[in-house]
Amino acid sequence: MSAPPAPEATAATLLRRPQIWVVPTVLTGLLALLVSLLYMGGIVNPNGELHDLPIALVDDDTGPPDLGGRITAAIAADSAGGKADWRVMTRAEAEDQLDSGKVYGALVVPAGFSDAVAALTTSGATHRPTMLVLTNPGKGSLGSSLASQISTKAARTASLSVGRQLTQTGAAARATPTTKVLLADPVDVVTRVGHPIGGHSGLGLSAFYYTLLLVLAGFMGGNVISNGVDTALGYADNEIGPWHTRRPTVPISRTQTLLLKMVMTAGITVVSAALVMLACITILGMDVSHVPLLGIYSYCAALAVGLGVQAINAAFGGIGQLVSMFVFIVLGLPSSGATIPLQAVPAFYRFLSYFEPMRQLSDGVRAILYFDARGDAGLTRSWIMIGVGTVLALLFGFGMTTYYDRTGHKRLTPQPA
Repeated sequence: MSAPPAPEATAATLLRRPQIWVVPTVLTGLLALLVSLLYMGGIVNPNGELHDLPIALVDDDTGPPDLGGRITAAIAADSAGGKADWRVMTRAEAEDQLDSGKVYGALVVPAGFSDAVAALTTSGATHRPTMLVLTNPGKGSLGSSLASQISTKAARTASLSVGRQLTQTGAAARATPTTKVLLADPVDVVTRVGHPIGGHSGLGLSAFYYTLLLVLAGFMGGNVISNGVDTALGYADNEIGPWHTRRPTVPISRTQTLLLKMVMTAGITVVSAALVMLACITILGMDVSHVPLLGIYSYCAALAVGLGVQAINAAFGGIGQLVSMFVFIVLGLPSSGATIPLQAVPAFYRFLSYFEPMRQLSDGVRAILYFDARGDAGLTRSWIMIGVGTVLALLFGFGMTTYYDRTGHKRLTPQPA
């Protein structure tokens, strides 16, 4: 005589079991804590963490008594309390550094500065001497703003120093009160864009958001393909609303399954990368000057992420999606250097930036969008890292699945149709 069927469980009964609460509570709490610490830890105190922000320092002043040389020497020696990495160079070198994204801005003492200062104490003064602050919005609005603030502060300090020298001259003692006020702070600080970018560039943030789209396209596409293949092969249930189906399990090794997923990723990424470009460029009008190159780069970048997702899922199984989320998104965003300069984040994130995918990809996108696709603007390194990432994904993924297959770790026992 067969045993009666077990009574159907109810939610009220299961909720009274402590063991059903433990794992979800611990994992959810840990994830919330880690994500909060990692995201906010990278952006909460950029001014406090800021050090060695590269800024060009130019002395174009040639006339005696060479005030420009003395000013630039004093600024370079001060280093803005360690916040700036002043790089003394010629005007041509500074423009090249701005155009290649190697500096966040520039401070220029223009030609004729000494003559203009000397003329202030004479009746021949026609204009105030100026110092020029050049910004680089292609390095991101925050990075360019930080460089502008540091440069402006240095110029103001230099102006007060020159003013103290002027007010001690005999001519200053005979000057009118209005002129004395002018002589106390004689230098006019002018801010200009050193390397302009297009009006449809999100104030220098379009590179970051475009990179994020490529990472998300590879991440989401990789997981959708992985789940879709597992469902089609009968290794996962297909549940849509109240409908639930499960296909017969197809006998296939882990290695062949990964190969199938990676080939499909390579094919489907063509569609996702093309649609990202369609949305951003054609529909939204994002500024791009190298469309074919950006198309090839977008495909390769999203593909590298997608292959990495497949490798991680194959190695870690059910928790693979969480692992890949941390690798490509949670750790990638604060260490990308795309919104906050790496010189303004804690050392932990600077360490991550050497290998985190989002930093490598954002450098390449920024070079294509803002810096005329120059290799020395980060594009060459980005291509190299895409290649390295792809090779690592293939080696890691197939290495793990081959190991599992050889040691007899089958996914599921095949089920009859």
